[in-house]
Amino acid sequence: MHGDALDRFARHIILKEFGGLGQQELIASDIALIGLGGIGSPALQYLAASGVGQLRLIDDDKVDFSNLPRQTIFSDADIGSAKAEAAATAVRSLHPGSRASVHAERLDASNAARLLEGADLVIDGSDNFETRLVAADTALALRIPLVSAAVAEFRAQVALYRGWEPDKPCYRCLVGSDPALPDASCAAQGVLAPVAGLAGCLAAIEAMRAITGFGTDTAGSLLIVDMLAGSFRRVTVRKDPLCPSCAA
Repeated sequence: MHGDALDRFARHIILKEFGGLGQQELIASDIALIGLGGIGSPALQYLAASGVGQLRLIDDDKVDFSNLPRQTIFSDADIGSAKAEAAATAVRSLHPGSRASVHAERLDASNAARLLEGADLVIDGSDNFETRLVAADTALALRIPLVSAAVAEFRAQVALYRGWEPDKPCYRCLVGSDPALPDASCAAQGVLAPVAGLAGCLAAIEAMRAITGFGTDTAGSLLIVDMLAGSFRRVTVRKDPLCPSCAA
């Protein structure tokens, strides 16, 4: 790092648990974001501004007027634009040193390995269960740490998964395997806009923790946020000995 970078990231570098080495690891990292909505949008803002070197932007949706309260990287001028394209513009404005690759497609079983292979970490903020299962299975198969974040109404959940490790659960250990489970969308349930922002920020923190190794390893636990009660709690997620994905 040289003068401009040292000045830009000075507040990170002086953190003894993070330091210059942590910042260099962040600059060298490659993170895939699945979904650029209420969770992916704030996560992207902090990851790009914090200096992540490569961001893979995966979303087949277009910006809608109803997105704007939660998806703060977009403005009225972006309505009708592909989210992945508009998000890449946001990355460049936040930090010119961060590279953004645009993937304006829906992640599914046919393209997941191509989209995620080689990434250092995956953040899944998608809005349907089927995509979440594909993302989780692919990250597990490729041995890529997965940060999964979800939000509805006043609640959020965030967790880090490394299910290939003998003592760590995978996403299916928590949710099971039934893709026919009904999806609970924000459109159907509603969501308080800052709660989505909180989920995205927490996902960004977990991603940065996993990349750089600061603090306590949170893999194997689930952070549950309830903003009706104003509470945060962390619960243990056990590895399922019969999980078809990771038990073997």
